[in-house]
Amino acid sequence: MAANSTHTRVRKAAVRLFAAKGYHGVGIRELAEAAKLSSASLYHYMGTKEELLADIMWDCLERLLSAAMLATTDVQDPQEKLGRLAALHAIAHAAQAKETAVVDNELRALSPKLRRRIIKQRDAYEGLWAEALDEGQQAGVFLPDEHGITRRALLEMCSGVARWYSPRGPLTLRELGSRYATLTLRAAGAGPNPPEPDMERCRTIVRYTWGTKV
Repeated sequence: MAANSTHTRVRKAAVRLFAAKGYHGVGIRELAEAAKLSSASLYHYMGTKEELLADIMWDCLERLLSAAMLATTDVQDPQEKLGRLAALHAIAHAAQAKETAVVDNELRALSPKLRRRIIKQRDAYEGLWAEALDEGQQAGVFLPDEHGITRRALLEMCSGVARWYSPRGPLTLRELGSRYATLTLRAAGAGPNPPEPDMERCRTIVRYTWGTKV
């Protein structure tokens, strides 16, 4: 139990520091102090600093992928599917802003071998978005996504909430997810009044996947 607690403390300290200063801006001594460990003990719980970064990124992407798959399984309507993906992505990035910032900003810090592993996981997640957009195009409700430009633009838009959202602001996470789902559907070519996705299911999945209140 103590080892798990210490490992969690190291991960949380790393996420906080990597998000604030960037991977290369954080030294081992600073990370050890933030985790309340000696530098020698730190390696026992994290391996190398690069391995720790890769583990954080993998875990976050695995949660995103799992949440997206749970939300879209057996959903036939491409508008509902894309709306849920957008709502989940925005809520997760708002609720887990530091963790998702590390994933979005520190990929180049990894060596080629570890980078390929993370990119493979990221591509699996983005593939769900591509699939929803393609299904919508085939159904005549979305515009064509040439060269994946729409997908990339939508992901950037939804990821951006991590930089500005505050729980002390006027929007709840549910409202945030709903609005970003609407923006996403309109940008994809849906009509002026696209259907709102099942936000209660989206919130439940985020709570289950991250163990956070939304």
